[in-house]
Amino acid sequence: MSQPNYAIHALKIALTWNGHSLPLSEQILMEIEKRPKGLLIDFEAPFYDDAPPESDAGPTPELWEHEVVEVFIAHAEQPDQYTEIELGPHGHYLVLRLQGVRNIVSQLHEIRYKYYRVPGRWMGTALIPNELLPPGPWVYNAYAIHGQGPTRQYSSCFSVPGPQPDFHQPSRFGPLPL
Repeated sequence: MSQPNYAIHALKIALTWNGHSLPLSEQILMEIEKRPKGLLIDFEAPFYDDAPPESDAGPTPELWEHEVVEVFIAHAEQPDQYTEIELGPHGHYLVLRLQGVRNIVSQLHEIRYKYYRVPGRWMGTALIPNELLPPGPWVYNAYAIHGQGPTRQYSSCFSVPGPQPDFHQPSRFGPLPL
């Protein structure tokens, strides 16, 4: 029996939020793969050992306040319809569906998420069901956050303009050719 062919898009989070290059050791490698049941997101990231949320692993409100890797996926022709996926190094995750910038229409969805850590790095795999995604074709951006207070760092696949990090800018998303 032959293996099915799945479309895969490889990307790097290799910039600061405002467009400066990150050192290779701080970059995040990611693959997004279209599967029959949804999108499979695989990544490898530096582990900064920020304090985890106080809740048990699983769906976690306001996960963006912690160390996290994020992927935003929007409908290419209606980019204000998008899904925000946040994945943390301690088993926490958050999936938000939005209609309009920052207008959450549903959240705290269950997904399949596995993670593991090795010294200085962490890896994760998440399956985002089709019903949590906007219709295709898609555009996306990917981000990472770590640190607290004045040392907080924000990284991006595609830079986002402005005086401070603002990831809710669908006009700054790039094509997701899946």
